[in-house]
Amino acid sequence: MGMIIHPLSAILSPSSIAIIGASNDAKKRGSQAIRQLLGDSFKGNIYPINPKQTEIAGLPCYSSLFEVENPIDLALICTPAETIPSVIEQCGLKGVKGAVVLAGGFSEAGEQGLKLENEMLAAARKYGVRLIGPNTSGFFNRHIDCNLVGFNQLPKGNIGILSQSGNMALSLVTEGTSNGHIGFSTYVGVGNEADISFHEYLDYFKQDPQTDVLVAYVEGLKQGREFLEAAKKTTLKKPIVLYKSGRTEKGQQAAKSHTGALAGSYGVSRQVMKQAGITVVSESDLILPTAEALSLLNPPKSRRLAILADGGGHATIAADVLTDLGIDLPELSEKTQQKLKTLLPLQATTVNPVDVAGATDSNPTRFIDCARAILADPAVDGLLVVGLFGGYHLRFDISLKEDEEQTAEAFGELLKEFGKPIMLQSVYESCQTEALIKLRKQGIPTYSSIETAVKCYSALAEYGQFLSATKQLSNTQHKVDSQEGENIVKKAHNEERLSLFEHEAKALLACHGVSIEPQLVASNIDELTSIAKTFNNSPVAMKVVSKNILHKSDAGAVKLNIMGAEAMKKAFEKIISNANNYDPKAVIEGVLMTPMAKPGVEVIIGIVNDPQFGPVMMFGLGGVYVEVLKDVVFRALPLTQIDAAQMLNQIKAHAILNGARGEAPIDKQALIQLMMQVSDLFLQYPTMSEIDLNPVIAYPEGYSVADARMILTT
Repeated sequence: MGMIIHPLSAILSPSSIAIIGASNDAKKRGSQAIRQLLGDSFKGNIYPINPKQTEIAGLPCYSSLFEVENPIDLALICTPAETIPSVIEQCGLKGVKGAVVLAGGFSEAGEQGLKLENEMLAAARKYGVRLIGPNTSGFFNRHIDCNLVGFNQLPKGNIGILSQSGNMALSLVTEGTSNGHIGFSTYVGVGNEADISFHEYLDYFKQDPQTDVLVAYVEGLKQGREFLEAAKKTTLKKPIVLYKSGRTEKGQQAAKSHTGALAGSYGVSRQVMKQAGITVVSESDLILPTAEALSLLNPPKSRRLAILADGGGHATIAADVLTDLGIDLPELSEKTQQKLKTLLPLQATTVNPVDVAGATDSNPTRFIDCARAILADPAVDGLLVVGLFGGYHLRFDISLKEDEEQTAEAFGELLKEFGKPIMLQSVYESCQTEALIKLRKQGIPTYSSIETAVKCYSALAEYGQFLSATKQLSNTQHKVDSQEGENIVKKAHNEERLSLFEHEAKALLACHGVSIEPQLVASNIDELTSIAKTFNNSPVAMKVVSKNILHKSDAGAVKLNIMGAEAMKKAFEKIISNANNYDPKAVIEGVLMTPMAKPGVEVIIGIVNDPQFGPVMMFGLGGVYVEVLKDVVFRALPLTQIDAAQMLNQIKAHAILNGARGEAPIDKQALIQLMMQVSDLFLQYPTMSEIDLNPVIAYPEGYSVADARMILTT
């Protein structure tokens, strides 16, 4: 009965199920599950297990798993938490492939629960029993009528669900059932992920022919790096629509207490998930509408969209929201506008947005001629129809009903003819008229809200951009064979330092091709006369070199614009004095001198090891701005050139990079190259823990790394 060959197939598409803790009490899960399977006509074998019963729901009841002669794919365990380790042991001895552990009271409940979870997991690993949960609502596979959750009236369809919340899953299923046009394939409540993790489920859904789109509710991830890798592979084949909770500190606390998972930084999570091609929605009521759009329509070739409206108000609202979301409203060609003028009255608007000005009130079929003209325009890659369509016969006259239904079918033909996505918003959407039902059958999603329609189109366009960009570049890491670089890191470890000195960090950057200004370290004041000559008596920046003083400015151990030997000597003495006062125990190696960087745009490039997603790069405005404005963006490593370019364009202050108030734009290609080099550097050294280049001063040509800090692990 398994529909795909996958390690999880026997569990998520089982042909035999044992219900451990089966019951005749209709209020208990061990009874409800059996009756649900029987009521849905599950075609596999069902084995109730309860030593106190002989028959349940007309099925023979077994005192233990060992009484069952036939093989068992899956066990649904309905017994209390404290019994689970021994029950899993029995499953293993019987050769059961997988188990659904419903009980809570494990890692999400504290130290004792974690100990119990580890005992359960040890038993599972001993015998190779795969576990869903614990603390899960269960799962269903609608295409084999296996419902181990208990949701009623499940519509069959092509949308899969992964959720850390049973109530969220119920909400999605209820919404799909009530609107009557969305159906589901498989749902899994991942629970605590004690064994099977999110990324393994992603791999299953990637191969499941019954699932075209996967929706996910995520509070926190235990194996975020693996999740991203699996997501990248999955989104190349089918979309993932994800809602990430825990945006606030309170939300993160709730997530942790609910699932025992680390919610992590919402900003990092959202951005690295989008980097992996995931469609991240910020409103829970957008989850299913977005999934429906992605399941019905092919992504557009670009973000260029035309609006066809039967009223100025709807057209204006749609244009505003589209512009806010970065969707282009291209100018229609003269040929297209002339064609529209032959179809519409003089008062109609034939630019984009197109307003038919009442031309469809008595003849809804006019929409098709207008839509064909617009879709034929090379500047247009998608169409959004807004207004009253689907309800003209309700608004004006019942005789228009047949025309509307014919128009709906014709819209479907246009979808096939041009291959460009078409969406529709109607004030009558909730009425579910026959015309709107026909539109959906033709593969055209309809919405009651303009905002919802526009956000769904934006998600469709963004997914198309991801697929297009992924075909262009790989994220292959470029390793540099540098003995000098290895020696720099090795020296720090040998000296039991967990950070590189600034000049060492810059030297390591230079080993990886980064442009670095000349730098010299003076260990005593007598060296400054010759050093001043080396810098041609040009102004320099002077900074203390000490493993004990990372924040040199806080210690008063930085002096800027120092010019000439005598000024250098005075600055040297002051830096050493201030450093000693700041930390009398500090070991001072000397003073670093570098040429003063000329003014430019200060940015920060940093890398940290995120607790969920591993190495993550941060980019934003640097210097004092990074703390004040917090205008930063994130991407997981390794980086592609497209990732780096998107980071430059995604910060709120990107206009500054493009040259604000008459200033020349910065050299973006140089910054992109720098970001790629820093990404490769971080990944090449296993003990690298953190990189902080702040500021990097960007110029119309090139850049200057004004400060560099690198932290190591033991």
